[in-house]
Amino acid sequence: MKFSSQEEYGLRCLVRLAREGSGASLTIPEISDAEGLSKPYVAKLMRILRRSGFVTSVRGQAGGYSLARPAEQIVMGDLLAALGGRLYEPEFCRRHSGSLKNCLNTTDCSIRPVWQTVQLAVDQVLNKMTLKDLLRDEQAMASWTSGMVKGAELRARAANVPAGAAAES
Repeated sequence: MKFSSQEEYGLRCLVRLAREGSGASLTIPEISDAEGLSKPYVAKLMRILRRSGFVTSVRGQAGGYSLARPAEQIVMGDLLAALGGRLYEPEFCRRHSGSLKNCLNTTDCSIRPVWQTVQLAVDQVLNKMTLKDLLRDEQAMASWTSGMVKGAELRARAANVPAGAAAES
């Protein structure tokens, strides 16, 4: 599994706006220069973010893009879903059925629970994170996120669950 460049760069653009503070705005050229991205690509990302309700735009000389709501109200799971979708959707099996109309494993699939569990673990982490959390420096963020994983491992051990299943808690 990989995150797309659209998710990465869209997130970077939003973090850049959040760092400017509440009510501040940036233009496409300002975001482009600050993040080292082409202006057309930033324009595409900002259009997606605007249509998804994460940013607002104002035209004109004093215009630009700003956050549509406070950074603490922008949940990472929602943001990444808007930029690229979730890792696993229930429709996945219907879209990837092979050369037949329906997947041969529709009624008994040992793979589907794996993807469902991975998605659940990802959701549990990303839905606890907001854009405001990403304003921490790298060391503080690494400490905070490792605490999230360690907390899940400790809860799993307390429940006598194997360590590999810790992400489910």
